[in-house]
Amino acid sequence: MNADPKAPAKRLFIKTYGCQMNVYDSERMKDVLKPLGYAPADSPEGADLVVLNTCHIREKATEKVFSELGQLKRMKQETGGRMTIAVAGCVAQAEGAEIMRRQPAVDLVLGPQSYHKLPEMIARVSRQLGDRLETDFDVEDKFDALPKQREADGPAAFVSVQEGCDKFCTFCVVPYTRGAEFSRTVDDIVLETRGLAAQGVKEITLLGQNVNAFHGAAPDGNGEWGLGQLVRHISKIGGIDRIRYTTSHPRDMDDDLIAAHGELDNMMPFLHLPVQSGSDRILKAMNRGHTADHYRDIMRKVRDARPDIALASDFIVGFPGETDQDFEDTMALVRDIDYAIAYSFKYSRRPGTPASDMFAQVDEDVKNERLQRLQALLREQQERFNRSQIGRTLPILVTAKGRMSGQVHGRSPYMQSVHFEGSEDLIGQVADVKIVDASVNSLAGQLISRKEAAA
Repeated sequence: MNADPKAPAKRLFIKTYGCQMNVYDSERMKDVLKPLGYAPADSPEGADLVVLNTCHIREKATEKVFSELGQLKRMKQETGGRMTIAVAGCVAQAEGAEIMRRQPAVDLVLGPQSYHKLPEMIARVSRQLGDRLETDFDVEDKFDALPKQREADGPAAFVSVQEGCDKFCTFCVVPYTRGAEFSRTVDDIVLETRGLAAQGVKEITLLGQNVNAFHGAAPDGNGEWGLGQLVRHISKIGGIDRIRYTTSHPRDMDDDLIAAHGELDNMMPFLHLPVQSGSDRILKAMNRGHTADHYRDIMRKVRDARPDIALASDFIVGFPGETDQDFEDTMALVRDIDYAIAYSFKYSRRPGTPASDMFAQVDEDVKNERLQRLQALLREQQERFNRSQIGRTLPILVTAKGRMSGQVHGRSPYMQSVHFEGSEDLIGQVADVKIVDASVNSLAGQLISRKEAAA
């Protein structure tokens, strides 16, 4: 199905909330809608189709969606009803029927495994027939139906290799909104990655809710491969200079994947491995399936394999039943690991999760005080790590113009934001940059040389 090349492009605006998986899903929505004549727009004003790709993880996620829908309803009325509004993602999966009931301006609701059906659903709406709600879990059908070739958007790209979660942490909605764990075949992943490399993509981030639980069908159907085997295979694709993966679970961090960090030069020296708490008692209540010392042991093995690696994590403070000692155990683990960056949040109840009904919910004032202490320690570690880069020359993937005139912006191997003076023709290239200054959130550098792509 091809759009009429003479017809004016329809304008598509997608607002993406939450995780990198949602960013990937939004990119694939653009791919499936392009043959219908939809071109990306920078704002919802005047758009023919607006998609809210939602996330259910953070507090008040549903309320934020309804607030946004209220504004879109007014825009739709101003267009005489010509704007089509779709709600996608995890809030759609969990609250789809309620969205349709509370906000009649919404035309389509589709879960994260259904966005490949967008063209069909849009056609149904245009004919005013058929279901407007599509939230079935059919992840294998989704990947089979997506276009095999993607349009790259810059020198870095996400590639989804695994979806869903079977871990059932007691605080998390992902198993209920994304479904059971499913891995794509190695052949499909390689085909997508090669297509991106041919368009100049240099950095690939392999995505999954539990990406290191990947067990995809091996080439020629000869058994299954784990993530360690997959990254070794991806590393051989010409043009792919940098490989990352996210998000991981400690239970799936096997020795083969750890070894790959030490073997592959194009495996970036950065690992994001969420732990959530340093207290064994709280980890058990969260159903994490590991202890704090097991996590410490994993991090020791990773550093042994790749001594220059930067480590990152996630933390939840104020989980039900968390005592002062439990929190101090978390602070002790943070000091032991010494993170380059970490993300920390107050526990918030997610309806339908076991933790939402637990006794001993922690007072908000206590949560706030603990979060401030934890974030102060994490900021101290992050700033110290960033400042340790001063004087080093790092390979920076240049991704965009900088905020200041004459500057460009890029990303270090350690996921740090780096800005330096340079011409715009550096965008898409890897440049050697000497780091001359650092703050908590970014590095400043001086261009040493650019690494020209091989002819």
